[in-house]
Amino acid sequence: MFDRLDAITAKYNELQKDLTNPEIMNNYNKIKELSKEASDLEQTVKKYEEYKQILQEIDDAKLLLKDEELKEMASLELESLKVKLEEVTHELEILLVPKDQNDGKNIIMEIRGAAGGDEANIFAGDLYRMYSYYATKNNWKIEEIHAIEGTSGGFSQIEVMIKGEDVYKKLKYESGSHRVQRVPVTETQGRVHTSTATVLVMPEVETSNITIKESDIKMDVYHSSGAGGQSVNTANSAVRLTHIPTGIVVTCQTERSQLRNRDRAMELLKIKIQDEIRQKEEQAIGSERKSKIGTGDRSEKIRTYNYPQNRVTDHRINFSTMTLDRVMDGELEPIIEALQTEDLRLKLAGESFE
Repeated sequence: MFDRLDAITAKYNELQKDLTNPEIMNNYNKIKELSKEASDLEQTVKKYEEYKQILQEIDDAKLLLKDEELKEMASLELESLKVKLEEVTHELEILLVPKDQNDGKNIIMEIRGAAGGDEANIFAGDLYRMYSYYATKNNWKIEEIHAIEGTSGGFSQIEVMIKGEDVYKKLKYESGSHRVQRVPVTETQGRVHTSTATVLVMPEVETSNITIKESDIKMDVYHSSGAGGQSVNTANSAVRLTHIPTGIVVTCQTERSQLRNRDRAMELLKIKIQDEIRQKEEQAIGSERKSKIGTGDRSEKIRTYNYPQNRVTDHRINFSTMTLDRVMDGELEPIIEALQTEDLRLKLAGESFE
């Protein structure tokens, strides 16, 4: 651990030196890049300095133990410093946990009704509303990309972009199968049914770094469905792109022009291709991938929403809260914090999740 801390400190000092280099100071992009890199290391460096300062104070306190008049005071001070040293050591361990480079990114979220017919679509709509409320609480912005409404309400599919601070960091654990247990509005006998909806969270990527051959794309255009029956566009402005090598299909109908819908669909296609590449890489890693709570596997059952008992249970961490009504109103923070805490614990312990 301390070899890594020494290397981080050396790198930080080197960056500080580079930032005062006149040649570099005239290059705005380079300054921005180095400043960001230094900023990412600064907290760890400062905490390591604090750790070394405590060690020095412990050595000083041990010397005072030899003085009969100061022995009692030094002993108390030594005990206090040892507790502080343990706390700072733990904080350093946390800072050294590899950070997810995607944590600060915006996301594309896709929600689909799965098993359960109309009720699954209604539940998909409930999940979308839940995430919308949570986004509002975090001052995030939601932009709808594509939606197919269910015949009885909700959505059979909806894709949105969520923009803001640390969006992926908080929502990356949401990918998977969400299960609801309740009496559907269509149920005449009052029986509890189980339905599912799936959620997929993908970090936004720098699409300029991804090249797609035009010959690999099939484009279809059709009438936009409009927003809730309003502003229906009679022109063929909605765009569907199919990436032939992977079979990935994306659709965009939110813009008024076909060209803008195509541009946005192309960005979404690149994000989905990149996410597929990322998932294949993680699957290749095998056991390392298992140490992460959020695998991004749409088939993995991650959470149950039990309406009769007003309970939400996250099966990955055996976490339950009897506040389903508040969760559906966007109070997701207790669940997300529990997931983040467990993820960190597993990483520190070097254990696997599954």
